[in-house]
Amino acid sequence: MTAQNAASPDYTRDLRQVARTLLDHPGPVVVVSHENPDGDALGSVLGLTRALRSLGRDVTAPLAAPRYLSFLPEPGELSGPLDALPDGALVAVLDVDNNDPARVAGVTLEGFTGPVVNVDHHGTNARRATALVVDPARPATAMMIADLLDELGVTWTEAFATPLMLGLNTDTGSFRFDSVTPGTFECAARLRAHGARLGWLNDQLGQNPPAYYHLLREVLGTMQFLHGGRVVLARVDQAMLDRAGAAWEDVESYVGLLRSAEGTQLAVMVKDYGDRVKLSMRSRAGVSAQNVAVALGGGGHVPAAGASVAAPFGEVMAQLDASIAAELQRVNGPA
Repeated sequence: MTAQNAASPDYTRDLRQVARTLLDHPGPVVVVSHENPDGDALGSVLGLTRALRSLGRDVTAPLAAPRYLSFLPEPGELSGPLDALPDGALVAVLDVDNNDPARVAGVTLEGFTGPVVNVDHHGTNARRATALVVDPARPATAMMIADLLDELGVTWTEAFATPLMLGLNTDTGSFRFDSVTPGTFECAARLRAHGARLGWLNDQLGQNPPAYYHLLREVLGTMQFLHGGRVVLARVDQAMLDRAGAAWEDVESYVGLLRSAEGTQLAVMVKDYGDRVKLSMRSRAGVSAQNVAVALGGGGHVPAAGASVAAPFGEVMAQLDASIAAELQRVNGPA
């Protein structure tokens, strides 16, 4: 346990309760996270799944790794979605609120009356589970899973440390975001000491298929600078994917590229599915992507958030522009 964590008695108490619930449960464990898993979701699931299996537990992890992270899971380590939960199962929900059934992937929790543990770092979490630890001050759920593994008493190996380093690395923007704390570096040092393959992870993450670049050419052609250049927005739809020979998951990293535009406070990547839209947002300079996302029924963190809206792009754009304008006025004053 790091000094930072030891200074938070509520965090330590909640973490121990989650560990005790997992250790005391005699039946199977199902470990899940959110749809379209990112590095923190996948890394957290793999870290906990591997650790529990090392303790002899029956663990199922119904999670589909996106192509750009497919280098990490071992063959057969993850399963497809479950039609039904095993008898006597405990469900561990990581990096997402278990009370958000639309976002929890791999299982259906509606009507489930068995035990649920929830480990998450999103401030919008409703905090309802059999046992849970939720701490928005931690920049990655993987950081919390690392502490949980200590509480579980596992013998650390590289196989646990590397996926957790993936989560920590990706959710902090390779340790570039303001969410990084001294404790973040302490956790990274612990994971590195346990054998985490940081250089290998970065090399794998830096490789993109040709379709990524073909699609990027299409996406850059849609870029708009709005609100006096303070907002940059780009859009992708199925026709663009077809022309580039790309998939939706190839879009995931583009919002970070947009965020690099000089003078911008908010970057928005729009996935236009026709009858619905998904928005990924990144912010800086005091602007809250979370505020914009929440206004559209989504959530996330202050610097990184998203929303799904069941309406065509034209309708969503009007709502999005209004919520952006309100947030920019909050930060910058009247235009």
